[in-house]
Amino acid sequence: MFERASGVLVHPTSFPSRYGMGDLGAGAYAFINFLKAAKQSLWQVLPLGPTGYGDSPYQSFSSFAGNHYLISPDILKEQGWLTNDDLLDIPQFDPRVVDFGPVITYKMSLLKKAYAHFKLKATTAQKTHFTKFCKANKDWLDDYALFVAIKGHFIEARKNDMECPLENKDYYYGAVWNSWPEALAKREPKALAEIAARLSDEIDFCKFLQCEFFRQWDTLKAYANKAKIQIIGDIPIFVAGDSADVWASPELYQLDKNNNPTAVAGVPPDYFSETGQLWGNPLYDWNAHKKTDFAWWCKRISAVLSMVDIVRIDHFRGFEDYWAVPSGEETAVNGKWKKGPGKAFFTALKKQLGSLPIIAEDLGIITEKVTALRLSQNLPGMRVLQFAFDANEHSPHIPHCYEDSLTVVYSGTHDNNTTRGWYDSASDTERDHLRRYLNVSGDDVHWDLIRLAFSTTAVFAIVPIQDIMGLGENDRMNSPGIASGWWKFRYTQDMLLPDYAERLAYLSDLFDRSSFPILSNK
Repeated sequence: MFERASGVLVHPTSFPSRYGMGDLGAGAYAFINFLKAAKQSLWQVLPLGPTGYGDSPYQSFSSFAGNHYLISPDILKEQGWLTNDDLLDIPQFDPRVVDFGPVITYKMSLLKKAYAHFKLKATTAQKTHFTKFCKANKDWLDDYALFVAIKGHFIEARKNDMECPLENKDYYYGAVWNSWPEALAKREPKALAEIAARLSDEIDFCKFLQCEFFRQWDTLKAYANKAKIQIIGDIPIFVAGDSADVWASPELYQLDKNNNPTAVAGVPPDYFSETGQLWGNPLYDWNAHKKTDFAWWCKRISAVLSMVDIVRIDHFRGFEDYWAVPSGEETAVNGKWKKGPGKAFFTALKKQLGSLPIIAEDLGIITEKVTALRLSQNLPGMRVLQFAFDANEHSPHIPHCYEDSLTVVYSGTHDNNTTRGWYDSASDTERDHLRRYLNVSGDDVHWDLIRLAFSTTAVFAIVPIQDIMGLGENDRMNSPGIASGWWKFRYTQDMLLPDYAERLAYLSDLFDRSSFPILSNK
């Protein structure tokens, strides 16, 4: 299914933009042009859903919706939904860091103006497009829009001391959905109908944002595909507890009678964290999913593959067994391994969707059973070169130990330090091992690892854009186990030098990765 290729990892929030964070406008198109000049045929992104707590793309309010903060105001202007006057007083945002609070406040003000223009000026054809979009996506959009409208209404009520939608209730406005009034939390039809009628305009606003996000994303993806560039998307195996997914289908999760998780997701201590990672996501009730032939998962993967060409499933290990941490624990240390759905899950996917272009994220503590499950489905796993030079002479991450080409190799991932930052903080032993292994000085270590990645037998070689630019620790995207302060990395257009494209093109030619493959999903 996969052909030998290479590409770049960068999330759209990192693109250049005058609006405080990257979006789907000019910066995105300039990046695709860079990839084409560099003879790269893969662009990997992080999850594209609407972000919630901590601004993490791995904690989204929906597994199906798009992140409306990525909507380009410039394209909205081209659509006629914003005017020159609307874009006159753009704040002076930091071009190298996303300051999410002020940026979100400003972008939401623009998006509300765009919606107001849409309501006043939309032509019959534009209204028809909107109606068709809402109908085609009704299966998830109605629940998501209502979820967002209720949450937003409660936040506004708390800020402005507004009337509450139901009387004699003690609200914690804007908090997780299971703290809403019981009638709404448990989705009693009468209560949902009443609040949906009250919040009809807010619901339509949310649907408008989704319509515009997918319009812009679909156009961008078509541009990338025309340039023979495939997009690798990302599915977090778990969903956020405070999401439309869990609110709409609580029976698919391990919840108690009050819709609180009985146990939450994480991983035990590993090389990322001595106390493990406590993600806090609710765990699936896999028996409930199995009874539906994994229908929700089939819809989820199908929806993501309508947006991207290939999908990486984060924490593939969870399909074999998953780390369950009792609710209330402060770390992930006291969890236990529980059995996942195994082959039955993938059998259901193939039965309903056919063979799928999936990359399995199999980092961390991986057992023989996990590897056997991955290989039984003929899925490529992952290797990270920053993990290759520790004291383990037979590390699975060092290229001469790769058993086959069914591998995607990275210099580092979004969870790693940049290669420059990693090398600067690595032990003397690790640095010495790298220099001897590659026969280099280490002065250009980021390009040394890029060259090494491209030279391996791995079917795909992916490098973060920070490594192409030789950026240090201050530009890393995320640090696992630390809940806040991440996902802020941005670059400016002048940092994306033509010389980088030339160097990548040379390596792609040298190591036979520049054939611009077109993936077949058959």
